[in-house]
Amino acid sequence: MLLGGIRYLLPVIKKAHEQGLYVITADYMPDNIAHKYSDEYVNVSIIDKEAVLKIAQEKQIDGIMSFGVDPGVVSAAYVAEKMGLPFQCSYEAACILQDKSRFRQFLLNNGFNSPKAKGYCDIEEAVRDADRFDWPVIVKPVDSAGSKGVTKVTDKQDLRQAITTALGASIGKRFIIEEFLDVKGYQSSADVFAIDGRLAYPAYSDQLFDPDAANPYTPAIEIWPSSMPTEVQEELNQELQRLFTLLGIRNGIFNVESRLCSNGKAYLMEVSPRGGGNRIAELQTMATGQDLFAAELNQILGEPVTNITRPEYDGVWCNYIIHSYEHGTLEGIEIDSDFKRRYVRDEGYTLHPGDTVEPFTGANTSLGTLFLRTDTRDEMDAILSSIHNKITIKLR
Repeated sequence: MLLGGIRYLLPVIKKAHEQGLYVITADYMPDNIAHKYSDEYVNVSIIDKEAVLKIAQEKQIDGIMSFGVDPGVVSAAYVAEKMGLPFQCSYEAACILQDKSRFRQFLLNNGFNSPKAKGYCDIEEAVRDADRFDWPVIVKPVDSAGSKGVTKVTDKQDLRQAITTALGASIGKRFIIEEFLDVKGYQSSADVFAIDGRLAYPAYSDQLFDPDAANPYTPAIEIWPSSMPTEVQEELNQELQRLFTLLGIRNGIFNVESRLCSNGKAYLMEVSPRGGGNRIAELQTMATGQDLFAAELNQILGEPVTNITRPEYDGVWCNYIIHSYEHGTLEGIEIDSDFKRRYVRDEGYTLHPGDTVEPFTGANTSLGTLFLRTDTRDEMDAILSSIHNKITIKLR
């Protein structure tokens, strides 16, 4: 059973079918694209863990996954635990990892680097606490992904509006305020893989942002391999392994956000027991030749996971998020033919002619992705510096 119905599930469904598996997709939106490719669809809210459990038991499923679908992770962990199915971690560990407030507290309690942070459900309490933080701060929902509802606040008078924005994107109507950390170099967002509690496949990327986007804190470009110093990556590997040990992590894929900050410290910002959004696992599979989808399917079915080791990259790869600065109706997306021939390795579009286009505020407002490949990082940086001249988004 796959929780959700978004496009990120299509490669999971394809690989499952290649392995002869029967796939059930589940959410409350029957028109979602993944349901057109699964063998069966069930209509259920994926955040209602008891309802998901009831259906999973009725269907006698052999495995459950919430790949790239953040809201379903806790329910997937709950169902797996209740039915004795394999999962990356226990239900309690999933609850800690999926709640930004609980995760920050866990990090602090166990001696990890973590920004000063506090979770809230009451706006007035948070406003009263404004002076406890060093400014600027970041305000975000405790339970959302894809940068939805995230605001950097530099002036205390703007705090209330930022909280309202965060609450609007929160399922549980809770938010967190944390001190803003200056990044040295680039933040990383990548998928890693654990085998028998061991970090077997560490991965890091360079995540770049578009300062002119409607939400300048939404990732617009991701590049592998990362330019983060090797010693920092090794430090993060050790900290991630320590986290896995403390939480009793087992097997499977995790999406990890991390960064080196201007204070010289390395931070684990988010660790989620699922594949990441923005087609991260697809790109990493292409760039390293290691099939993360096959590995994760084997994991949830309790089968051996093989051929997953520390990744090596075939060149330099980029996940470019196609996005708009304006509202409109999409007429088409044109890519320079020479640029496409030389650098584009895959095109994946989420919108098509006639669809409504919104300014880029989160992963849910992107128009799609391009996978780019070059031989060197200098070459990648050069083509990205002029990429706006190579991609034309036509709106009416």
